[in-house]
Amino acid sequence: MFPRSAVLALVLVWASPGGGVDRLTPEQKRLNIESFEHVWTTVRDKHWDPKLGGLDWQAVHDELLPQLERAATMEQARAVMEDMLSRLKQTHFDIVPATVYQEMEGDKGPGRTGIEVRVVEGRALVVSTEPDSPAAKSGVTPGWEIDRVDGKPLAPGLRKIDRNFRHSTLHDLMLEQAVFTRLAGGEGSHVKVGFRDARGRSTTIDMERARPRGSEFSFGNLPPLYFWVESRKVRPDVGYIRFNLFFAPETLNKAVENAVKDCAGCRGFIVDLRGNLGGIGGLAPGVAGWFLDQPGLRLGDMFLRSAKLKFVVFPRPSPFRGPLAILMDGCSASTSEIFAGGMQDLKRARVFGMRSAGAALPSMFERLPNGDGFQYAIANYISEGGKQLEGAGVIPDETAGPTRHELLEGRDPALDRALAWIESSRN
Repeated sequence: MFPRSAVLALVLVWASPGGGVDRLTPEQKRLNIESFEHVWTTVRDKHWDPKLGGLDWQAVHDELLPQLERAATMEQARAVMEDMLSRLKQTHFDIVPATVYQEMEGDKGPGRTGIEVRVVEGRALVVSTEPDSPAAKSGVTPGWEIDRVDGKPLAPGLRKIDRNFRHSTLHDLMLEQAVFTRLAGGEGSHVKVGFRDARGRSTTIDMERARPRGSEFSFGNLPPLYFWVESRKVRPDVGYIRFNLFFAPETLNKAVENAVKDCAGCRGFIVDLRGNLGGIGGLAPGVAGWFLDQPGLRLGDMFLRSAKLKFVVFPRPSPFRGPLAILMDGCSASTSEIFAGGMQDLKRARVFGMRSAGAALPSMFERLPNGDGFQYAIANYISEGGKQLEGAGVIPDETAGPTRHELLEGRDPALDRALAWIESSRN
C-alpha cells in the first residue's frame, strides 16, 4: 500500500498517464488484454457492492474490450482501462503507469532527514524538524524553503502535480509525498538538500539519513513500521497529543489515557492529526472513547462485501469532557479522517486546519500483467452524519493553514485558532 511503502493509511500516491508513445507489440497487446480482464474480474468479485449500484458491468466489459484490442499505444490502452473504472464513479479505483509504479513500488529505505514539509503556493516549506534529527542538528528551522534535492530542482515536478491534482482533495498529500520521496533513502546514506533560509539565502546541507523517529513494529509481511506519540500541555490548562499513525494499540491507548488523566482539570484538549496517514481503523473508536461519556455512539459505518463494520465508541472510565479541538491538514488521511469526521458529526469536537485528504477507504494495490499498477477499494465508509468522506475529506470548522512568514515567526495558525476557541469556551 502507499505511500511510504509500509504505512497503514491505505492511501495511494496516484499519478496521471504518461509515456507509452511507441506502438504496441503483439506481446504487449496480449498483456494489456490480460490486464483488462484482471481489472474487470477483480471489480466484479471484490467490490463491496455486488450489484455495483445497478451498473451493468458485463455490458461495460463488452463495450470497451474491442476498444482495448484496437489500442495502438500503451497510453490508449491505459485510457480504456481508466474509462472502465470511471464508470464506477468512485475514487480509489485507478491505473498507475508502469514507470511510475516501479518508482513508487521499491522501498526507498528507512533513512530520514527529520524534515516535515508542506507545499504552500508551490513552495516546499519546512513546517517542523524532529528532535535530534539530521535536519535539527544542521540548524534547519520551520519556514525554510527546500528548492533542490541532490542538485535537482523540485519546482518542475511540483508544478506538474499541482496541475494534475488541483481539483482533488489529494492535492496537498501528493505534493508532500513528492518531496518526501526525494528526501527518503537508505539509513546512513547521504542527501544534499538545497534550502532558502530565513533571510532568503541559498544554502546546501549534506545530511546523513538517520533511523526514523519512534519505535519499530512489525505488521504482517510489511516492512517495519515506525510509530511515535508525543503529549504535553501547550498551556497550563490545555492538553495536547499528537501521533503519526493509528497503530501500536497498547502504546497508543496508554499514551492517550495518560494524557487525559494528566489533564483531568484542564479547560480543553487538542488532538493533532496533521500528517497522520491513518492505520488500524478499529483504533479510532478506542481513542474516541477517552472523550465521550455516552455509550452506543458511533463514528460511522464501513461496508464490505460480506460484512458491515460499525465504529461503535465505548466510553472509557473518566473521559475528558471539556472542549476538544482536532487539528487536520491535507496530509491527514484514512483512520484519522474517520476519527475526526465522526467526532465532528457527533458535535463532540471542533476541527481546525485544512481539509483532509479525502482518502478514507481501505484499498489494495497490485501489479498488472502489463506492468502497470492497479488500485481498488474493498469497502465504503459513511460517517455517522451520513457523509461520504472519500473524495470529500473532513472540512474544518475553522480553516487555518501556515504561510512562510508565520512559520518563520514560529507561529502555528491552526493551533492558535484552537487555543482561541478553547479560551472562548471558558464562559
